[in-house]
Amino acid sequence: MAGLISKIFSSPIFTWWNSATFGTLLFTSRKGVKVGEDDQGNVYYQEKGGRRRWVIYKNGPVEASRVPADWHGWLHYTMDDIPAEKPLPTKDWEKDHLPNLTGSSDAYLPSGAQSGGERAATASDYEAWRP
Repeated sequence: MAGLISKIFSSPIFTWWNSATFGTLLFTSRKGVKVGEDDQGNVYYQEKGGRRRWVIYKNGPVEASRVPADWHGWLHYTMDDIPAEKPLPTKDWEKDHLPNLTGSSDAYLPSGAQSGGERAATASDYEAWRP
């Protein structure tokens, strides 16, 4: 019984961190106009009158760092041009978009960050306070 209750309350009807909620999907179906999609599969919408803009993430956590820079600018009204129609010019030195990897197995860990590791000494090393 407890498993069923936790399954119900972790469904998209009640949560927003796994996907769009039922209310967002209902609002999108009634008032949203699809304007584009990014290379990760996230879908971007705007209200029929053009007042509101939002994103529905494809899979995975609802995480703002998963939105590429050009779509971020469009979502925040920095740019009026829809990136699917008029993408931002890119330089050859620019890297591909990478979402925030904190908490994942791909997160950056400097040496000594994991338990049992030793931090490298520096020229201006410090002494820890001891009561």
